[in-house]
Amino acid sequence: MAIRGAMGLPVVGMVGGGQLSRMTHQASIALGLSLKVLADAAHDSAALVANGVTVGEHTSLEDLRAFARGCEVVTFDHEHVPGGLLEALEAEGLRIYPGSAALRHAQDKLVMRERLAALGIPVPPFTPVATVRDIEGFAHHVGWPLVLKAATGGYDGKGVWVVGDAAEAAEVVASGVRLVAEQLVPLQRELAAVVARSPYGQGAAWPVVETVQSDGICVEVVAPAPNLSEERALEAQGMALRLAEELDVVGVLAVELFEVASDSGGSSLLVNELAMRPHNSAHWTIEGARTSQFEQHLRAVLDYPLGDTSLTAPWVVMANLLGGDDGDADLDRRLHMLFAKDPALKVHLYGKQVKPGRKIGHLTALGDDLEAVRRRAQVGAHYLRTGLWLQG
Repeated sequence: MAIRGAMGLPVVGMVGGGQLSRMTHQASIALGLSLKVLADAAHDSAALVANGVTVGEHTSLEDLRAFARGCEVVTFDHEHVPGGLLEALEAEGLRIYPGSAALRHAQDKLVMRERLAALGIPVPPFTPVATVRDIEGFAHHVGWPLVLKAATGGYDGKGVWVVGDAAEAAEVVASGVRLVAEQLVPLQRELAAVVARSPYGQGAAWPVVETVQSDGICVEVVAPAPNLSEERALEAQGMALRLAEELDVVGVLAVELFEVASDSGGSSLLVNELAMRPHNSAHWTIEGARTSQFEQHLRAVLDYPLGDTSLTAPWVVMANLLGGDDGDADLDRRLHMLFAKDPALKVHLYGKQVKPGRKIGHLTALGDDLEAVRRRAQVGAHYLRTGLWLQG
């Protein structure tokens, strides 16, 4: 039975009350949709602004079932709902996008690596490991240092360890985490190809972007990726669209990529991670693309025709806003000063408690000159965090 809200339009449910739900709610307003949110707590980012909020546990079948029955389709702002619970909802005829079979590839790094390798998609050399001896055997083939990753649950650099020898590896093994070992590849930079796919099978891709990391956290995204050839960009977009189809993803799919040095002196692409939801590497699309990733995700899960993904300016730079050491005591004044200095800069705050290093928002700059646009974004993010203007 169709679940309809205002104006006879569908009710969409989103599991998770973080900033992705918050920004999806903003996109739903213009479409006249009713977006319901299953949040962990009443003070979650989306719960502060959305109307249809249910506080419940994403690990509870009862909570998920009651929430889903009030929605025409259910989607996610994170990948942490246990697959077995999603399978149970699907067996009851509830519409879940992306489905449990697809989502498993974003929840389990070993499952993802094995499936991509079987499809012939390039990934770093990898193997499951459980003991130090396993890791030493892998290192014999790929060399030290190497990367250990938690097979499930890692994000924003958490659950990733670069180890240089067996002693360092032993410390990680002692944590009891289920691990995947990977070769530490000769990384030139990180890229992201973000696409969307509908149940009908329509696909759409945004320009490939460069993502800049610091301590495992993305601090900057540049669209389109500078100095990326058209051939390489099409390769990345084609790979992402193929994965969306092969894995039967419905909604937004972000494919995080490594551009690595090749033996011939050029470069090649390797898939690092998958995310089946709106993604930090495409927040810039709110102002920088004709259709934002949040609107596109709603269009996709409702099987609406997908929107135009072209850029609204030659260059778009997004900077993540990280919390400073002095909390939010001075944030209002800093916003006032920043808007006075750069009226064209767009700021998005997530309603989160400010903690040092925590993502509390992002800002976006657009323009014709890459270096000028990049500088504006960096100046704005630094000022909001520290209260100091970057010099030089």
